Amino acid sequence: MDIVRNPDGTLVIPVEPERTRATDDDAVDDEPTSKGPSTRELHPGEGGYDEALAEWDLQQDPDRPPAVSTASGREQAMHLIHEVSESPDHAIAPALETIDDPEASAEALRHVLVGGAAAVEDFAKEVAEAEGGDPLPAHEATKIIGEVLSALD
Repeated sequence: MDIVRNPDGTLVIPVEPERTRATDDDAVDDEPTSKGPSTRELHPGEGGYDEALAEWDLQQDPDRPPAVSTASGREQAMHLIHEVSESPDHAIAPALETIDDPEASAEALRHVLVGGAAAVEDFAKEVAEAEGGDPLPAHEATKIIGEVLSALD
């Protein structure tokens, strides 16, 4: 099962069901039984969300080589995330018009996601230093990164 990204930014991830032994009342044989859900919904900021978002992004194009961040791509990505976060409705299309190289920006954002929660937090601080304002909470930065990558794909 693939990871599903919902319009609200949540991710539905497959979960290996917990395996337990059947009791005498439940079954005649001694075969293991599965209990519990087969999926889980993760919200931005929840443990494992950043990693799941990076995995979801990889699912979109499994043949894509590993993300490589360039200085100009990272700079444009920071500007892009700042523009989206400052927009009252988090509009992505107008923000995309402010950058020269959407592909390099996407690569830089993918590179941030691969680094996990600490990389997203550091990136949010870097955006604030470069563009002004307060750093975005990591979960909000992650959500915006996901929305931007979805729009770029």
